[in-house]
Amino acid sequence: MLAAEHVRGEAAVRELQHLLLAWELMGEGRRGVFTEALWRYLTFYREHMRLEETMVLPAAQAYLDDDDWAAVDAAFATNVNPLAHGRPRDPAYDRLFTRIVMRVKSPLGQG
Repeated sequence: MLAAEHVRGEAAVRELQHLLLAWELMGEGRRGVFTEALWRYLTFYREHMRLEETMVLPAAQAYLDDDDWAAVDAAFATNVNPLAHGRPRDPAYDRLFTRIVMRVKSPLGQG
């Protein structure tokens, strides 16, 4: 279930990229479609994170031992997530993140 949600989330992010580009290139007429897709994604993402935080992580804490956690740590040490702490970030992501935060209305952004 979670793996399928991760795949669905990646597809949704790609869709958002395309819709954002359409808005940028074609103007305000595309804003509503992007905004609707963004809210759908945010709803999906919040629910996904709630599931991970309330079910998956507590189960992992209950069942994984020190060796298991060492393996998890080693796997995450190779993570190339551009938002992960301690990793060099592509400035394009910083600009995009800033742009999104400045446009999205509170409580998610500052627009």
